[in-house]
Amino acid sequence: MNFGLIIKEALGGLRRNLSMVISVILVTFVSLTFVGAAMLMQTQISTMKAFWGERAEVTVYLCSPLSTTEGCSAGAATQDQIDAVEAQLEGEALKSLISDLRFETKEEAFEDFVDQFGQEQADVYGVEAMSESFRVTLEDPAKSDVITEAVGGMPGVDEVNDQRKLLDPLFSALTVATYIAVGIAVLMLIAAVLLIATTIRLSAYARRKEIGIMRLVGASNRAIQTPFVLEGVFSAFIGSVLAGIAVLAGVKFGVEGYLAERVPFMRPLVGMQDAVFVVPVLIGIGVLLAALSAGFAIRRWLRT
Repeated sequence: MNFGLIIKEALGGLRRNLSMVISVILVTFVSLTFVGAAMLMQTQISTMKAFWGERAEVTVYLCSPLSTTEGCSAGAATQDQIDAVEAQLEGEALKSLISDLRFETKEEAFEDFVDQFGQEQADVYGVEAMSESFRVTLEDPAKSDVITEAVGGMPGVDEVNDQRKLLDPLFSALTVATYIAVGIAVLMLIAAVLLIATTIRLSAYARRKEIGIMRLVGASNRAIQTPFVLEGVFSAFIGSVLAGIAVLAGVKFGVEGYLAERVPFMRPLVGMQDAVFVVPVLIGIGVLLAALSAGFAIRRWLRT
């Protein structure tokens, strides 16, 4: 098999079908970009669940002067009520479930409020309006309901917040976004496969005389098929590389450059190391699909 001749034929086919080649490149690029985005979003969800699942706290907010719940009708929590809640959390029933217990004062809560909303907004409420709280870290975050049941109805307790439940809507939204990206990627990949197959069949039809001559001189089917397969693979390879570049650029400028600064609670975020792992997968998917679809298309055409 003359590989030089095969490469020459493949490049000649690319030149003759330039518009179709560009179409294949663009469709492959868009479809694999969605595939890469879906992979990174799934990685993001898994990373955040693992990270926050271990660190999620249950916060027991005590009554403040601004509390409006029924349990705080008597006003801010007294020292006796605070001591009773602490004794309950440190009791034998809950001690084995809790890995860390921290009491947050009004001053510490005010500092957190300043960090989140700014000094001007915090000054509207003042330190005395802040709610004292107990920050509870569990050995097993899945047992957070036990803490809620144990202290939720005690005098002086305003509310009990489980961070894991607050994060569930975010995880759900990211999961839905992943499914949407996967659905679009599948449709686009189907379009890319069909387009590659159509391009190869058109290229084969345009060179039917050459193929007939090659058959007459005894060329094998593999020698005839290989240039067409290389056309599809080369086009898909370019589209895959562009998709990889788009994924790297999206993570570099979109995630590390934009989200990291503006959405600080979404930690940890996927980084370049995750994107670098995705790129060869995208190239492999693009080349494999192109080779299979092109090979199938040219074999069917040669049988007709």
